[in-house]
Amino acid sequence: MKKEINVWDYAGLIMKQIDKGILLTTSAEGETNTMIIGWGHIGVIWGKPTFCTYVRESRHTKKLLDKNGEFTVNIPLGAVDKNIVAVCGSKSGRDMDKFRHLGLETEPGMTVSVPGIRQLPLTLECKVLYRQDQDPAAIDSAVMESYYTKGTRNEGDYHTLYIGQITAAYIIE
Repeated sequence: MKKEINVWDYAGLIMKQIDKGILLTTSAEGETNTMIIGWGHIGVIWGKPTFCTYVRESRHTKKLLDKNGEFTVNIPLGAVDKNIVAVCGSKSGRDMDKFRHLGLETEPGMTVSVPGIRQLPLTLECKVLYRQDQDPAAIDSAVMESYYTKGTRNEGDYHTLYIGQITAAYIIE
């Protein structure tokens, strides 16, 4: 069962949880994958409520998201399960089924083809309105040095910005 919510009533909670671990989930071609995101924001663009997220080029999730154009944002209410954070933050969906491995239970979406996750019940359903690859020449030099240059863990692995229209917001009960 889903209890629909006003996303603005929960915006502060969602933004506080990003640092602790929230999931971005997408599906394509019969495969569903989820990953930890630590960058994101809620806002209004083109008169629509939106969630903006950033996904690295190398991520398996990016391949699926580019094919489908829909995603859910899955936010815990309360403490974050450290095992979910560890697996979804370090393992690739190319190599394992995170849902099966972690025992994650899904709930079908209301407006998108991507499920929510019962263990992270606060759910935003989103449809991509806009995407843009990062332009390395436009990145601040200190940010470039910390996140993308030689010797960093993610050398040259830039992000794509996805602006998703929030089409539904609810808590899975």
